[in-house]
Amino acid sequence: MCLAIPAQIKEKTGDNLAVVDVMGVTRTISLDLVPAAAVDDWILMHAGFAIDQIDEQFAAETLELIRSIPFSNDGLTISGETPVPFAGTMTNTADIPAADTTGSSKQSEG
Repeated sequence: MCLAIPAQIKEKTGDNLAVVDVMGVTRTISLDLVPAAAVDDWILMHAGFAIDQIDEQFAAETLELIRSIPFSNDGLTISGETPVPFAGTMTNTADIPAADTTGSSKQSEG
């Protein structure tokens, strides 16, 4: 699931980048998808990009909704379920040979 967060543009820094305020935290994001956005405008931010301009009322309502999500310190998720611990291993994929995409399934005999 993806979530876009309202943010307010505080400064445009060139190369279609902007510093935005997201619930008190500043980030630098791309305005490539919303090039007309200006300082003090509200945008929806997702994955480092402004994806849409929004009005201040929509931003306020959305931020209030986000702030109302019950977070707890008892180790439960928002849905109340106990999270499943990660049981796998982290692998650096640079060390794994590329898959054979030629359709050949020859294996060496040995």
